[in-house]
Amino acid sequence: MASYRVISSDNHIVEPPDLWTSRIEAKYKDRCPQLVEVEGGQAWVCDERRTTSTTQGTQPGVRYENPEKLKAVDTFENVRLGGYVPKEHLKDQDADGVDVSIVYPSVGLLLYGLVPDSDLLTATFKAYNDFTAEFCSADPKRLGGIAMINIDDVQEGISELERCAKLGFFGAMITVLPPVGRTYNSEEYEPFWAEAQDLNMPVSLHGATNRVGSETQAFQSGGDFAATSRPAHVVQLDYGVRMSLTDLIFTGVFERYPKLQVGAIEHELSWVPHLLDRLDYNYNQRAFGQAGYRFKNAMVPSDFFHRNVFLSFQEDALGIKLRDIIGVDGLLWAADYPHQEGTFPYSQQVLDKILSDCTEEERAKIAGGNAARVYAL
Repeated sequence: MASYRVISSDNHIVEPPDLWTSRIEAKYKDRCPQLVEVEGGQAWVCDERRTTSTTQGTQPGVRYENPEKLKAVDTFENVRLGGYVPKEHLKDQDADGVDVSIVYPSVGLLLYGLVPDSDLLTATFKAYNDFTAEFCSADPKRLGGIAMINIDDVQEGISELERCAKLGFFGAMITVLPPVGRTYNSEEYEPFWAEAQDLNMPVSLHGATNRVGSETQAFQSGGDFAATSRPAHVVQLDYGVRMSLTDLIFTGVFERYPKLQVGAIEHELSWVPHLLDRLDYNYNQRAFGQAGYRFKNAMVPSDFFHRNVFLSFQEDALGIKLRDIIGVDGLLWAADYPHQEGTFPYSQQVLDKILSDCTEEERAKIAGGNAARVYAL
């Protein structure tokens, strides 16, 4: 086991079948996410739209041991208990050498791009947040929830952000890429950024959460997540987060809210050096550079990226090689437990391999120290 503190900055709850049907407002009970029988197993359906199966909780470690046995459809009875039982989650983290687990949803991720009805989405997120608050209360020092927030209505989003901060959530997540015409260079989001800063709630942009009506919607084919996702979307998942981070930087959000922390979650790392280069090049050479607004104190876009953006990744060895350009202080390792692409139960071996060229100080920061700082643990 590692001699330093290990924090997974991106683990997951696998939502139990009755999470929404037992908690959501009565008027949404027939439209909320629920498991239905399909060929080969079960799949989640929300408002008559089919999304993923349960495989994101039934196949941890299979890609290492028997990759040919990975499947697209399964049943909930095969989901690992740690996906929804907190004591079992902690047992698995102990076995994997992980001290703290920052938890995100599984099915919930895809709802941003699946549910156009904003009121239904808000109600769905509130029910999820209630469950997650209870889940993490089993050990608040080792389980940290990330609240799901719908900012279609910014003021409603702020209200839920405030509620979840009081419930003890470590941070909150919003859509990676908002609808066309409402991207993050819009002034309408100013109150949200201000409140997130005031509450010390880091804001996550997690992969696969592009909103309905956005420029590109990965995983929104109307079929099963694993079986019908377009490979081009999966391979280039970082497109949306690059667009949104660039909007935030060039519209001065991080200059106005210097303590705001925004995370690119499950987008890996290797795209960052090129983006940093393009940010500064275009700032200095193009119309929005010399002929446009200039940041105070001679700061350039990459300065804001290094100060205000954190990056959660699993095993991007190339990104680690480029850590001096990306910035070591912004790198947060994640196990992605219990998803099939995660590192459980081989997280220690993965960490040893990808951090082999790092100094002990760098290892300690990447494996857990940076996450502890971001989430004020």
